Amino acid sequence: MNIQILDGKTGEVIERPMTKAEIAELQSIPAPTPTITDYENAIQSLVDSTAREKQFRDGVTLASYTASTKAKWAAEAQAFVAWRDNVWFYAYGQLAKVQAGERSQPTVEQFLAEIAPIAWPVA
Repeated sequence: MNIQILDGKTGEVIERPMTKAEIAELQSIPAPTPTITDYENAIQSLVDSTAREKQFRDGVTLASYTASTKAKWAAEAQAFVAWRDNVWFYAYGQLAKVQAGERSQPTVEQFLAEIAPIAWPVA
């Protein structure tokens, strides 16, 4: 891993390999604490990628098929909407607990791992 340093005397940018101490210092910097928006974006991405598992563009598109005249699509949409509602209900409930100090704040990855996967209907 290289580092670029500005030479204060010449104004020249010097590139050199980082020392082990510099790498250790860089690695010791804690990751920024996730914001509510970070969680929301990650959850929405999960919701949309789950819809794409069934070849729908995104969650909004899949949810619009709840009254489809095609039984398979309607069943998938209804299962998806129930799952999506539970995901957001759980997420906002747990994030409120974090804000109230009732649970420790997880990383975004840890939080996503807590979300139960969808149970798609059997065709």
